[in-house]
Amino acid sequence: MFNYKRYIVTALEALKFTDLTEVQQKVIPNVFEGKDLMVTSETGSGKTHAFLLPIFQNLDESNHSLQYLISSPTRELAKQIFTFARQIADFSASPIDIRIYIGGSDRPDEIARLKKSQPQIVIGTPGKLKDLVVKENLLDVHQVKIFVVDEADMTLDEGFLEDVDFVAAKMEKHLQTLVFSATLPEKIQPFLRKYLKNPVFIEIANKNQTSQNISHFFVKTKGHPREEVLKKVLKTINPYFAIIFCNKKESADAVYQLMITEKYNVGLLHGGLEARKRKQVIASVRNQKFQFLVATDLLSRGIDIPDISHIINFELPADWEFYVHRTGRTGRVDKDGIAISLYDRENDDYIDMLEARGLKTAYKEIVDDVLVDGKIRSERQKRIKVVSEAEKKAIRVVPKTSVVKPGYRKKYQKQVDEIKSQFRKKQGR
Repeated sequence: MFNYKRYIVTALEALKFTDLTEVQQKVIPNVFEGKDLMVTSETGSGKTHAFLLPIFQNLDESNHSLQYLISSPTRELAKQIFTFARQIADFSASPIDIRIYIGGSDRPDEIARLKKSQPQIVIGTPGKLKDLVVKENLLDVHQVKIFVVDEADMTLDEGFLEDVDFVAAKMEKHLQTLVFSATLPEKIQPFLRKYLKNPVFIEIANKNQTSQNISHFFVKTKGHPREEVLKKVLKTINPYFAIIFCNKKESADAVYQLMITEKYNVGLLHGGLEARKRKQVIASVRNQKFQFLVATDLLSRGIDIPDISHIINFELPADWEFYVHRTGRTGRVDKDGIAISLYDRENDDYIDMLEARGLKTAYKEIVDDVLVDGKIRSERQKRIKVVSEAEKKAIRVVPKTSVVKPGYRKKYQKQVDEIKSQFRKKQGR
């Protein structure tokens, strides 16, 4: 443990904070050395305190100007960081002005207060920060020492990175920038090149990626509606607590309504809900009032939910790293976890990628409300189709183009299938 200020030590003792996590061990010394950082680390790794502890250690409590700015993509995550920050600040003999700026708050009151004084530490969502820094020009960021961009991949995914860019552009060039993310998508690279100076890249391996505690089951839809397949899957399990992931709020709404109709004890969590409703749902989840939660990645990321026994991917996320992140929420602390994903033929390459990265997958079918072993995908793909020479000649009449356009393969296969069908009809088959 570093030689922290007395109030920080007292706060850590009260929080029973004894040993540094891996991300804290690697991040904190680099922050103290003033280096820009790009950190990839999973939820629950302790990254929030990895930037909060150096912030409080370097904070000048007598300087009543904005010194540290933290951007977080959702209200819930911003509130969680604010709570962690207050847990430390409350032990300081000198008052520390920490303010949170998120959507749905009292904007006139915030503006009036900013006109009177500046906070020392700010945590906020990108849109709100842009409003106060760029549009209103009331939040003075010129003396900010460290700018933290938390959950950068989610910030990018939700289209908020441009707002962060506007805010960062208002700060001094000598600014120290710390970027934290669960994944490192290619589209975030321009932002990193623009604002990070000779950054140190720190990657904390996702321990759950190859965790033996998680069973990864894949259930093929076989052309059936996903809702119908999900209903069958739900009959095969009795989870302690399960999260059902959807890629969009529209599909999350549909799954939630389906489960309500089927009389499951279920909650719904996505960005389209009002802030008050989201807060109620999160409180209900933490108080173990639900057995199921239907959610999108936006609202599930970073929210600490213990004892998740099952993860169900109603839809596979576009990025394979998000699959690892989703499923890594179960099977923690030596507990067993089960991840069940619905897939179809278009997901074959996706699953190949997961398997190439060390995930041990199993293919299941549903028989009499029981998940049973299904045939391995590779075995299905290796089936040899018996095609006569005459049929081959018929298929060859479909011309192939040298320019591959979107949807070409599907159109070509459709033509082939039609010719096969016509040929077989002529042959009386």
